Amino acid sequence: MKKYVAEFIGTCVLTLFGCGSAVAANTLLGKSNVVVPLGFSTLLIAFAFGLSIVAMAYSIGNISGCHINPAVSLGMLVSGRMDVKDFVGYVVAQFLGGILGAALLCVILGSNAALGTNGFGEASAMGISAGIAFLVEVILTFVFVLAILGVTSKPENSSVAGLVIGLSLTLIHIMGIPFTGTSVNPARSFGPALMSGFGSLPLSQVWVFILAPLVGGALAALCYNFLSKED
Repeated sequence: MKKYVAEFIGTCVLTLFGCGSAVAANTLLGKSNVVVPLGFSTLLIAFAFGLSIVAMAYSIGNISGCHINPAVSLGMLVSGRMDVKDFVGYVVAQFLGGILGAALLCVILGSNAALGTNGFGEASAMGISAGIAFLVEVILTFVFVLAILGVTSKPENSSVAGLVIGLSLTLIHIMGIPFTGTSVNPARSFGPALMSGFGSLPLSQVWVFILAPLVGGALAALCYNFLSKED
């Protein structure tokens, strides 16, 4: 039970601080009288998500492994590093954590108008289609989960694994924010989309950001299994 609670807390923190930083950065830059390149806010948001992972990895990593992402848990399941029972428990805890994180952000902001949601079409800075958004999220998640599976494959990497994973997520966000806002995490996307309200654009588009990361995570695990298999 403790590992499920750890996953709940970790996903809540990731959603609150990651999405909260995205909202804060965009609001502050939008209200400034100085012309600031869009890439600057992208870096701020990317590091917010990455540092959230680093903080949680060294806080709860020894308890649950700090997946705090259903796509990562699916990768671990496919690679044979966790069983179905734990997978289900982790995913439920992660989605609940993502919902709580988004709810807390609503309370802090006093509004659900902007919660760092993901999107395509008019909700994307690049105006990409649903199909391209799906492809982008599959690729981003594939790279992220592959990095996690690699760095956690050896016990001697445990001291640096959290830092590597956090920096990998930062890299993923730098690439993905202009396209989709970067999900690579169904729980992180579902919480803010749900809190945006029924009938809202984020909730109507969230299926992409649930399915695509799961596909990317599964593909990463299959690829890692193939690459690491002894001849």
